[in-house]
Amino acid sequence: MDASEFAKLQATLMEASKGITDGTDAEYKSCDSINLDGSSKSSTKDQGTYGHAQKMRASMTYAFGKLCGLGNMHWHESDAGDGTMVGNPSISVEVSSFMCSLRRRKVQAGEVANSARAITSEILFKLHYHNHLPQNWTCWGSGRVRRLLQAAYTVAFLCMLRFDEVLKIQVHDLRVEKNRVVLYLPFRKTHQNGDIKPFYLWVLPSDEAHICPAQALAAWLCESKLTAGYLFRKVASGDHIAEANSPMSSEQFLELFRNNLLDINIDPAPYGTHSFHRGGCQYLHVERRWHLRRICEWGGWSTEFTNITIVKYLISSNDDPAEPREHFFDPNQ
Repeated sequence: MDASEFAKLQATLMEASKGITDGTDAEYKSCDSINLDGSSKSSTKDQGTYGHAQKMRASMTYAFGKLCGLGNMHWHESDAGDGTMVGNPSISVEVSSFMCSLRRRKVQAGEVANSARAITSEILFKLHYHNHLPQNWTCWGSGRVRRLLQAAYTVAFLCMLRFDEVLKIQVHDLRVEKNRVVLYLPFRKTHQNGDIKPFYLWVLPSDEAHICPAQALAAWLCESKLTAGYLFRKVASGDHIAEANSPMSSEQFLELFRNNLLDINIDPAPYGTHSFHRGGCQYLHVERRWHLRRICEWGGWSTEFTNITIVKYLISSNDDPAEPREHFFDPNQ
């Protein structure tokens, strides 16, 4: 990269950083407990988390790959043998080694970075059963609110969507066909340049009603009488759905979701808005027996397995064990 290209990159990053406070900027710069000269930082000095370091690396990977046109190939010496380095500097052995050592130091320092625990089809079954009993509509949520939640749960779970994507769905994004609903998403984080494939949501058998988006969407549209605008709107006082065409916030959804988990005596603390994204991936792989390529094609994810993003969705130390350890080699199982 020559001087002019570096200046362009620097200007782009400066523009993207507008609005970031000095405190946030300092936190990004102090993720490590070791200074650049190898000396240890003072224990009294605030340090950013490993999660912040991951975000900074992701932003630099994007900057070098997209803005500078260096792609996603790892940083290496060219085949010409003249010492020229090619590829994306953020995807280098040195950076990967640093991130591994940083994570090790963070863990040794007591920082625990757990992803949101995956939701399971069993939990969705319990929520579905609880939310459909009228005697349970007198607590924190009416039947109307619970139908909204059921529709949002099933769409996020079976389509493996982030909840910011689910909450931005509008009525016109749905096409009702015989025995199925087709969902056309207008925007996805993984498809910022378009070419978003639709989700064909068929009506599932009655014993799978708790994970059936088609049935849940039909129930919600029938209840809400919505014909235009956002599908999942803010819940106002008295459990009334806001008339204003504004989507429910992730914060409000998370509060309602965690209240719902408490209804069925499940500790809501490990669960978050990514629980459905991860849980749907695990459900398709473990219970539906889908192979990885099929999961990636359905979710619209890259089938380049050079990174292990999909493995992070499938396996996490924060998830409940799939089966007791003593069953692994039990001949009677």
